[in-house]
Amino acid sequence: MEDAIFTANNIWMMLCIALVFIMHLGFSLLEIGLTRQKNSINILFKNVFIICSGLILYYIIGFNLMYPGEFNGYLGLNNLGLNLPENGLTSDYANSSYTFWTDFLFQGMFAATAATIVSGAVAERIKISAFIIFSIFYVGLIYPISGSWLWGGGFLSDFGFYDFAGSTLVHSVGGWAALVAVIFLGPRIGKFKNKKSFAIPGHNIPLAAMGVFLLWFGWFGFNGGSVLSGNPAQTSLVLVTTSLAAAAGGIGACISSAVIFKNFDITMFMNGILGGLVGITAGADLMSPTEAMIIGVLSGLIVVVAVKILDNLKIDDPVGAIPVHLFCGIWGTLVVGIFGNMASIEQFCIQLASLAFIGVFCSLSAVIILLPIKMTIGLRVKANYEIEGLDINEHGMDAYADFGLNQH
Repeated sequence: MEDAIFTANNIWMMLCIALVFIMHLGFSLLEIGLTRQKNSINILFKNVFIICSGLILYYIIGFNLMYPGEFNGYLGLNNLGLNLPENGLTSDYANSSYTFWTDFLFQGMFAATAATIVSGAVAERIKISAFIIFSIFYVGLIYPISGSWLWGGGFLSDFGFYDFAGSTLVHSVGGWAALVAVIFLGPRIGKFKNKKSFAIPGHNIPLAAMGVFLLWFGWFGFNGGSVLSGNPAQTSLVLVTTSLAAAAGGIGACISSAVIFKNFDITMFMNGILGGLVGITAGADLMSPTEAMIIGVLSGLIVVVAVKILDNLKIDDPVGAIPVHLFCGIWGTLVVGIFGNMASIEQFCIQLASLAFIGVFCSLSAVIILLPIKMTIGLRVKANYEIEGLDINEHGMDAYADFGLNQH
């Protein structure tokens, strides 16, 4: 019976690995669809690089930075690379839940997500070389260090901070870096004129919608796998709260957008779904279905209001990554102290203080990484590159081949 449970749990975790992997395709399609055709290759290149480099970096250093074993609670590294423990392939490794290799691969899929969030926010004007350098340092060092403070048994774990699947440790970690990066870069040419904001429409909204559905699909693994076993009661609750929050987030954004902007904006609707997913992620295992829907509806409202705030501040985020991942990541972290099994003023204060610490660390880290890049090779492409498109100027190709009369 023990072997059967071990096998079933491990199979569920491997399935969740595949689901989280699919999220990277979802991010790619969402970002491509919400940006202009001339930058599609650039978006794809960044997302392909993130998952490839992210897994390698997590193998070399990230996993051991995030899970260093016995350490001082702030920074620890027991070795480089992966060394299979003696019990790594047995039921003793993680209470009959998964093997060491499954553990590494599941966590590695999470690591790459932080840089993917930044990719969307800085789209259409960052140098590919600058993004590569930034993502290497951020995924390789900053994400695992901040993750070790809670999931690795660090000081935030002792403090009582709770983040089930990463509203803070994944989404806001990426969101803080995205905010710093877009401030460093400045808005795209033509986004703001005479103190007014002008929409720069994405070239393929159906592609973006496909990306949203793939992300929602992948989130079953993102949150469901964070149970860290196939426990029927816990897993089923998490999947229900995740789904209801996503649906309610979409409805909340749809209604909010109609009231604030006087139209039924499909991009707001889609980002509201993602906002609901981010908003439930910290407490998906703590909430009732009704509480999940409340969190989702308010997440959708937050996305729409955040878009308006960023426009007023002349901060240009082409895909809405900051409203979704930073604003809703903050909200999702705080609701652990407002709703659910852990709700209390004390827990709310713990959540707020921990969130502030992570925010300061990630923001300062992003500045430390981005400032030398800006002062040396530069962050932003030339104006004519931006106007003509990054695909031709940074990659030497088009995303959509021209099969016209000029082709031989």
